[in-house]
Amino acid sequence: MVATNSTRITKVTGDALRIAFFGTPEFAVPSLRALIASRHPVVGVVTQPDRPRGRGQRVSDSPVKQTASEHNLEVLQPDRLRDTTFVSAFAQWAPDLGVVAAYGKLITDDLLRIPRHGMINVHGSLLPKYRGAAPVHRAIMNGETETGITIMRVVKALDAGAMFAKARRPIGPDETSAEVERDLAQLGAPLLIRVIEQIASASAHEEPQDDHLSTYAPRLTKDEGVIDWTLHAASLHNRVRGLYPWPHAYTYLEGSRLIVLKSRVDDRPTIEPPGTLVTVSRDEIAVSTGGGGRLALLSVQPEGRRPMHVRDFLAGHPLSPGLRLTAG
Repeated sequence: MVATNSTRITKVTGDALRIAFFGTPEFAVPSLRALIASRHPVVGVVTQPDRPRGRGQRVSDSPVKQTASEHNLEVLQPDRLRDTTFVSAFAQWAPDLGVVAAYGKLITDDLLRIPRHGMINVHGSLLPKYRGAAPVHRAIMNGETETGITIMRVVKALDAGAMFAKARRPIGPDETSAEVERDLAQLGAPLLIRVIEQIASASAHEEPQDDHLSTYAPRLTKDEGVIDWTLHAASLHNRVRGLYPWPHAYTYLEGSRLIVLKSRVDDRPTIEPPGTLVTVSRDEIAVSTGGGGRLALLSVQPEGRRPMHVRDFLAGHPLSPGLRLTAG
């Protein structure tokens, strides 16, 4: 990992700031833990309402709520950020600064006006590229070789606020969104504390974004997971990586859905129509793709079954070259 303007040691000066934290998933937890361990008191946490999670779809606390409860922090879970009861309760915290990390909703103007230093956001991209809800996934799906974290000011426009600091991280050719996002969360936590110290000491510098360079990273949908075998193998490999751990890239084999968990690009040429099983070996299934290449499937998850290596899948589902994988 290579950091930019995050390695400078900031002298601890100025009064401690009362922090209100907004976050929901695991990505936000390292930032919250870093704040709890800092000299700046966390006066309260705002997270999304409890929802069904996991394969069993049981209602459970968000990772941020679990962390807040471990440290006896007050938690608010509004259905609507404009709810007057919630806004009043938030104002009673009297925060000096709001910190947002993957909360999941746009912060309203009423809330932005309450902290005297406004709000800042821990965003998982090198802004202005990949503004939006799925920056890590979209970067990998687009074949980017580098991403990072940006600490930015929260404004009304989506992820368009001025930038305080960035930290960069390369993306390996086979890394998934889960791996990259986990590392970015760890990378962002100390960077966040450095920026807060700069705000506390009135030494923070804000760099405006160049809107002409911005790109949008919309929320993922389940329909995006279906594999179009007419695309090039490298593009499909990036989708397998980028759509992990949700909604996953998937195809259909003899009418049943087959999730592709791990793949590799096979550059050997083939003349078979896209989606055709070209070779079936002990450890991989090579499928023809658009442009005459192949995508080798290494790990899969059959419908209603557990994830498994291809060798385990083939033990119960013997396949022969010539079969076709389809989009439905």
